[in-house]
Amino acid sequence: MHQLSVIIVNYNVRYFLEQALHSVMRATRNLDAEVWVVDNNSVDGSMDMVKDLFPKVKCIENKENLGFSKANNQAIRRSNSRYVLLLNPDTVLQDDTLEKCVVFMDEHPDAGGLGVRMIDGKGQFLPESKRGLPSPAVALYKMTGLSALFPKSKTFGRYHLKFLDEQSIHKVDVLSGAYMLLRSETLEKIGLLDEDFFMYGEDIDLSYRITQAGYRNYYFPETTIIHYKGESTKKRSANYVKVFYNAMVLFARKHYSSSIAGRLNVFIQLAIYLRAFLALAYRAISTAILPLLDFLLIYAGYFGITRYWEDYNKYVKGFYPDTYFTMHIPVYILVVLFCMYLSGGYDKPLSVRRIIRGAAVGALITFSAYAFLPKSLQFSRAILLLGCAWSLAAPLLLRFLVYFLRTGKTQLSAPGTYRIALVAGTAESGRIEGLLTRSMVKIDSITRVSPDGSRPEGFAGGMEQIAEVVDIFKVNLVIFSAADVASANIMAVMSRLSGKNVHFKIVPEGSQFVIGSNSKDERGELFTLDLSFTLENLEIRRKKRILDLGVAAAIMVISPLLALSRNGRMLLKNWMSVIFGRETWVSYYGRTNTAFLPKIKKGCLYPAMIYPNQELETAVNLAYARDYHVYLDLQTIWYFIFRKNKQTIY
Repeated sequence: MHQLSVIIVNYNVRYFLEQALHSVMRATRNLDAEVWVVDNNSVDGSMDMVKDLFPKVKCIENKENLGFSKANNQAIRRSNSRYVLLLNPDTVLQDDTLEKCVVFMDEHPDAGGLGVRMIDGKGQFLPESKRGLPSPAVALYKMTGLSALFPKSKTFGRYHLKFLDEQSIHKVDVLSGAYMLLRSETLEKIGLLDEDFFMYGEDIDLSYRITQAGYRNYYFPETTIIHYKGESTKKRSANYVKVFYNAMVLFARKHYSSSIAGRLNVFIQLAIYLRAFLALAYRAISTAILPLLDFLLIYAGYFGITRYWEDYNKYVKGFYPDTYFTMHIPVYILVVLFCMYLSGGYDKPLSVRRIIRGAAVGALITFSAYAFLPKSLQFSRAILLLGCAWSLAAPLLLRFLVYFLRTGKTQLSAPGTYRIALVAGTAESGRIEGLLTRSMVKIDSITRVSPDGSRPEGFAGGMEQIAEVVDIFKVNLVIFSAADVASANIMAVMSRLSGKNVHFKIVPEGSQFVIGSNSKDERGELFTLDLSFTLENLEIRRKKRILDLGVAAAIMVISPLLALSRNGRMLLKNWMSVIFGRETWVSYYGRTNTAFLPKIKKGCLYPAMIYPNQELETAVNLAYARDYHVYLDLQTIWYFIFRKNKQTIY
């Protein structure tokens, strides 16, 4: 019998998984441990990577996504050890994490489960490291927001237990499924994970059954791990709200009386709709707030210029009707803002070039169209010219003001560029810099930091001076070499710098990628040589949308001809969905796994239809996302219209 079985369930997170396994291998050097990876039908080459790089890892390859509980149970049933660790693939352990935890469990026979202190990709403490049981009262406080308003309250803050010191050992109700160390003896007594929970809630259910069986759950902060994605799904996602709260309903039905569960179910259903509405409202407001502020600021400029022209211009005094303020000026502004949007002026990160380009094109279109208006609608070229000039300046002024208020800095950063502090030895520094260069990462500067406190030639200082390096060189990204820096030291630096506006990434030993995630709500970001999706580029996605609209316009022009063919009628049938953005003309093939690919709208057509071999469909989807060009869409549409064989749009 082994001391420990480490079980990782993987689903299309190859690069996170590789980093996690590197850390697990280091953490199990002094333990008699076995490592299991259960793959839920990934298509990103995860299992090939595991077999090539980690031949001692035991693999279970499922032919479908069985969910978190079933996949873990598969490995638990086949394991043979005193302790079982359920571990997420998007985690990094310290070298002594597992040893410390096993010792603690050995010394505390009452411990049925153990969780550890977790931080996210910016070094910030994750509150889900320790949680209270979601009793009806606790669930009520969480769903009404009282737990967020009074996080330190022993009454309202029992969900995340923020009134408990995060640096002290505590007995807690609920452990996180991201890192859950379990005593095998306990599992034999209470049973395995409840497979009715597909995702979310299974850790709450298992934690509750542990305490009901007379064991204790412990929060153990004497070691720390990185959990890149936190709870993995964005908290403002309506789908997350629905899945999470439905898991609460399932838990209530299982463990509370029918009357309590029934009342809680009604309340939770109301909470689902409320939180979903708030999620959608937040997304709408956050998307519209900057264009709205641009509109108001530009309008104020137009208004002031026009009023000045009315009252003080001695050469062209005139009166401007209300329609000029309520119709003409708004239309001028909307043209400019629309061109800014198409140019990428509202994309993140900020791009001064895109803002100026879009505003300039919009101003040019507005001024050119003005010449074709009837004389009765031509009020003043001078006002329009000054207004267009203000339309160029106002968005930049607004962003400068927002940036200054948020950061206190007076110089806008270049878009998407990184000022990097690279913590690595001499050999790894050169390798990583080469990796970054070949990955086309936009770099403003790289400052080398020695991991061992020495200062070789070309290094700014040692790792103990990292805070000074960050301040002096205005660093916004710190990259660590896992080959040169112990994971405990990496996490210590991340925690120390967590209050600064700095991102962190790690290069696993011998790996060809740099990986990290800025917070628990963000998808992990990769700098890698062998996986980059063109369709992740916002400018490319915008060109795809413009192509959709252009093709839709062309289809309407030739609609009488298209109506004569079955395929043409199919395109006409989907015309409105594409125009309103519910669909795109060309997308992935819908019957294959696309979870690991950039999200795009459902398509009317798919490039895989060009290839008769259905076994190539997944590969075609991957190539479409990686090497996308608008020509691929045009080729697919052309093929669909003029091919001889008929195939239904899906």
